[in-house]
Amino acid sequence: MLYTSEALQHLVEEFAQLPGIGRKTALRLALFVLKRPREEVVKMARALVDVKDRITYCSVCSNITEHDPCVICSSPRRDPHIICVVEEPSDVMAIEKTNEFRGLYHVLGGALSPLDGIGPDDLKVRELLNRLPGEIAEVILALNPNVEGEATTIYLTRLLKPLGVRVSRLARGLPVGGNLEFTDEATLSRALEGRILL
Repeated sequence: MLYTSEALQHLVEEFAQLPGIGRKTALRLALFVLKRPREEVVKMARALVDVKDRITYCSVCSNITEHDPCVICSSPRRDPHIICVVEEPSDVMAIEKTNEFRGLYHVLGGALSPLDGIGPDDLKVRELLNRLPGEIAEVILALNPNVEGEATTIYLTRLLKPLGVRVSRLARGLPVGGNLEFTDEATLSRALEGRILL
């Protein structure tokens, strides 16, 4: 694509590196930035630099934080006997939005994916094992319900069960407001498998 400005071309290339942003969207974003007042663009640039300068990873759970240990790990209101294992910091944010979980977290930094060259040593598995058994009574595996998440769940279950820690996973099944006729077979199968007694 031919641009009239080298600076605009450079900005489009930078935006195009963001996940889910193609070249057309990158161009739209660059043109949007161009239309904004300089003060707003400087404010946005400062926010980007601040994120890189101020955010680090918690030495306990590997979640993102500005203070080490993070506010969740250092909170006396959290239940120190339960750890919820997730793939990414965004998963912590999603679970925290529910206001249902009161335990601690452990962020693996991804999931096992041999095809992508991601093995156990590339994840925070050793750090998780170092937190156990101690006072931990239960580990909840809250990994994505895809091939990589399932492989990681199986792998972690085999590592954790011999330690005498209760291992559980998030329930799976039908979404609230869903229709049975439009639900795929795998989801229906898991819903039947994990049915709840009334």
